[in-house]
This record gives sequence, structure tokens and C-alpha cells, in this order.
Amino acid sequence: MTNYTLYWRSFRGLLLRDISVLRREVIPFLIRTVMNPLMFVFVFTYLFPKMGQGFQSSAAGGFGTLILPGLLAVGIFIQGIMATALPLSMEIGATREIHDRVMSPLPVTWVAIEKVVFSAVQSMLAALVIFPLVYFIPATPVEVHVSNWVALIAILIVASLVAGTVGLFIGTVVKPEHIALMFGIVVVPVTFFGCVYYPWAAMHNVRWLQILVLINPLVYMSEGLRTALTPNVPHMPAWVSVFALLIGLGVLGTFGVKGFIRRVLT
Repeated sequence: MTNYTLYWRSFRGLLLRDISVLRREVIPFLIRTVMNPLMFVFVFTYLFPKMGQGFQSSAAGGFGTLILPGLLAVGIFIQGIMATALPLSMEIGATREIHDRVMSPLPVTWVAIEKVVFSAVQSMLAALVIFPLVYFIPATPVEVHVSNWVALIAILIVASLVAGTVGLFIGTVVKPEHIALMFGIVVVPVTFFGCVYYPWAAMHNVRWLQILVLINPLVYMSEGLRTALTPNVPHMPAWVSVFALLIGLGVLGTFGVKGFIRRVLT
């Protein structure tokens, strides 16, 4: 048996183990995935219009059409972070469970990559769970048109992997007792300035901020999904979103894996 065959079998074993645990915890997974987008969609796209209030949008289908890609993106992003950063900080800090994983016949780098891949699986499942909520709850019909399935699948996969690498990086640099603080000072601002509730093009009147938010990977997730799902809404070209996400995957993945190796070996 070659080393790579052994590595692949060990990698698959770790992944299947994590998926098995996820299947046993499917209810908590659904609750933490659904709650935030459900409340936002219900209040702003169903309740407000029924009350004669609400946000106006020039997009066909109104505000629901505008925010559908953004809420999918933020669901992918937050789920990816939660699936990696929270367990990893506990495994490295409190439970020391990470030592059981690194004792498997795998290079430490592969253990880190498995963490990212498993979080990406959860992020894509989160998108599948959130989509019906965002599509069916709004009071006005949501206009969705998938013009390019290849682009949609590519963006979903790359965005999910990027979210996992962000979680890997955070989980290796933030102490367990500071994880809750991290969500307040990092995740919340990234969400509000991630073009979730508005297209990037709409920020042209605040040019300095429009340029500044380009460092935010969530911008490219939201804009990429707009390209694929709601092409009538202003959006970045698909290749820009994919290219930026690939760069983010390379940079964040490198720092995340290096941080993981450093924390595990020390």
C-alpha cells in the first residue's frame, strides 16, 4: 500500500467519522443554521410588507430577491466558521481531542484540510436548508434564475472552502474563552459589510468604503451568488468573484494550516 493510499483512507475515515457525528446532531445543526436567516426573512420580507412597511428595491421580486444570495452567503460563511473555529478551539484547548486526530497515519496538514472539507460540507448543507426559507417566505415572489449551473456550483464549493479556512485560522489564533468576543468584533462587522443586504455596486456613493470592503471574502460570496441566482440584480462579474475567492482560499488556507500545525505541535 502506497503512502498516498493510506493517507486517503485515513482522511476518508476522519471525514466519515465527522459526518456520522453530524447525523446524530442534525437537530442542533438545523436550529443554529436556520434561526438567524429565518428571523430576518420573516420580519423584513414578510411581516413588514404585510404591515405596509418595508424596504424598496428596484430588483424584480423586491427586497427578497435582493437579499436571497446574500443570506445564502452569510449562512455558508457563519456555518463554516462555527463548524471549524468552535470545535477546533475546544479540541486544542480544553479537551485535547486534537491529539487523537494527529496520531492517525496522516500528515498534520491533511488533518487540517479534513477540518476545512468537513466544514465545507456543512456550509453547503446550510445553503440547501436556507434556500427554501428565503425563497418561499417573502410576501412578494422572489425572482431566481440560474443562468449558469457550473458557475453556481463552483461558487458554492469555493465559498464553502473559504469559510472553512476562515474558521481554521480563527480557531488556531483565538483562545476558547475569547471565541464569543470574536463573533462580536469580527463576524458581525464582516456580515454587515459583506454586501449581504445590498449589492456592492450600490455603494458607489461611498467610494472609500466600497473599496475597503473588497478585503472581505463575504463580499465575493454574496456577489458571486447574485451572479448565479439573480442576474437581474447588479453584481460583480462571476470570474471576479471566483478569482478573489480562490486567492482568499490560498492565503487564508496557508495561514490557517500553518497556525494549526504550530498549535498542535506546541
